Amino acid sequence: MATKNFAGAEKLIEANVEKAQAAFGQINEKAKDAMEKGTKVMADLTEMTKANVEALVESGKIAAKGSEALAKEAAEYGKTAFESASAAFKEFAAAKTPAEFFALQTNFAKSTMESAMKEATKGSETLLKFAGEVIAPISTRYSVNVEKFKSTLPF
Repeated sequence: MATKNFAGAEKLIEANVEKAQAAFGQINEKAKDAMEKGTKVMADLTEMTKANVEALVESGKIAAKGSEALAKEAAEYGKTAFESASAAFKEFAAAKTPAEFFALQTNFAKSTMESAMKEATKGSETLLKFAGEVIAPISTRYSVNVEKFKSTLPF
């Protein structure tokens, strides 16, 4: 009878060992899958971060070129305004009568104001275009990142 109980216990132990091995096998497979998914996620994040940094660098390059162009335009306008003012002051000095002087001064003030308004409008348009160009690489990356996250969400 003891041999019979021992044989039953042995079968029970073997059955439990098989169940444990099967469970550990499943756990091992799930751990391996999780590790592979985690590695892929890290690789994707690394790739995404690299692309984001590249977009920031590109944006910085555009900003530097644009700032240089804006500074050049401002310098050119300053030079033109100075030359215009110098010529006007020479005309003021050559005026023969107060009426002629005030007419020259009025024309100079009017042309200076028109030039300043034209330059301000041009500057505003340039700045808006410039801002759009600077933000474009970042905006593109943002869109790509949003789409990537949307595709990875389970819902």
